[in-house]
Amino acid sequence: MSDQSMNDPLAFTPETSTAVDLHLVDSENLNSWTDMQPKRMRAWIESVGFKASAGQILLAPDADGRLSLAAIGRGTAQDRAAGRFLLGGARSKLPPSSYRLHHQLDAAALDEELLGWQLGGYSFRTFRRHDAKPLAQMVAPSGPDLARIRAIAEGEILTRDLINTPASHMGPQELETAMRDLATQHNAELEVITGEDLLVQNLPLIHAVGRASPRAPRLLDLRWGTSGPRLTLVGKGVCFDTGGLNLKPGSSMGLMKKDMGGAATVMGLAHMIMAQGWPVQLRVLIPAVENAVSGNAMRPGDILTSRKGLSIEVNNTDAEGRLVLADALTLGDEENPEAMICMATLTGAARVAVGPDIAPFFTRDIALAGALMQASAQVRDPLWQLPLHPAYERKIEPGIADLDNAPAGGMAGAITAALFLHRFVQTCPRFAHFDIYGHQPSAAPARPKGGVGQGARALFAALPAVLAL
Repeated sequence: MSDQSMNDPLAFTPETSTAVDLHLVDSENLNSWTDMQPKRMRAWIESVGFKASAGQILLAPDADGRLSLAAIGRGTAQDRAAGRFLLGGARSKLPPSSYRLHHQLDAAALDEELLGWQLGGYSFRTFRRHDAKPLAQMVAPSGPDLARIRAIAEGEILTRDLINTPASHMGPQELETAMRDLATQHNAELEVITGEDLLVQNLPLIHAVGRASPRAPRLLDLRWGTSGPRLTLVGKGVCFDTGGLNLKPGSSMGLMKKDMGGAATVMGLAHMIMAQGWPVQLRVLIPAVENAVSGNAMRPGDILTSRKGLSIEVNNTDAEGRLVLADALTLGDEENPEAMICMATLTGAARVAVGPDIAPFFTRDIALAGALMQASAQVRDPLWQLPLHPAYERKIEPGIADLDNAPAGGMAGAITAALFLHRFVQTCPRFAHFDIYGHQPSAAPARPKGGVGQGARALFAALPAVLAL
């Protein structure tokens, strides 16, 4: 096995005679699989009590005591429906050998397990002094599109790394640097509008939210591709959110380095698209700001005027994400793209509604909603559509201004936030807003505690049909 393969958690290795056979075994098929093994192996399986329960690992030696076979249990059908990436979850527990996969999976399930295998090698080590331990490797299986799987894994790892980086090292300038690196990697163009130039270029809400921080606010505008349908991705890039003058309590501020999770997720999705060479005109818009506290911070009760010309009463400075997104969405909508996707860690109400594992989305386009739900089930990237309930429109109209950024009462908070954003998208025929969490609260297979992408894999599976690629 080459050193390069050992050091690259996404690499598959060439076929080798020393590779260990690695079997995926469902509980229902355990007896038939066991009966196919040699007598000595059957005795070993019985002696160690291997039941093929979900995530259970079997390591079997040969006559000389060397590892000759490994198996990973996939549990019952109910276990498999409830859990993802069982193969990836077992990777760090396997001895660091090379393995040859044996399975009876369909194509979609195999793609998922191979992606899980790659993501099972992920750890955020930027600030760790000790080297990561060697990882188990896998012989490249025939059949799956390994380049596509790698592109998805790379996009997800980019997202995780960006979210996991603390705000001390991931402010608006550093997010710009990461975007510039992405543009360079794919020969894309990047335009950046910074500081007072935001006012000159009529992006007043981005400026208002970010002006209190010594780290200047900016709009990142990446373009790639010269032909095909226009696809615009918009991501909330609040690199840290104190709440502004409506200061968050300490218990609510601890995870706010992840408030740029929408930006991180659309950057990961953009990498997948560009790495696979989609025939699209891709645009990625990220308002990158820090919502800080100082003498020139926006105040509760202030009236701001957006790029679109709509006036907004700021009833809570902690509802800043929808403000910066409003200007970015207006800018994106002015080009009338065929589809526009917005991703943001926007409301706590969304977490109360669906928990941390499901990404709710909002759209008025029935075809787009259907494609997203079908893709969500296909690639097991959990989504759920929430309604843009028309009766709640009046909740975001305060009377003193055109719009209210934080309706009183708190009920239906995710819906009213989505309705607010939809006011800034008038021409794009297919628009969807995702209210993501961007954080894995406890470790799960191939998903360590910390930053995580949500919705990007489902979008990557759904958008080709939506755009008729």
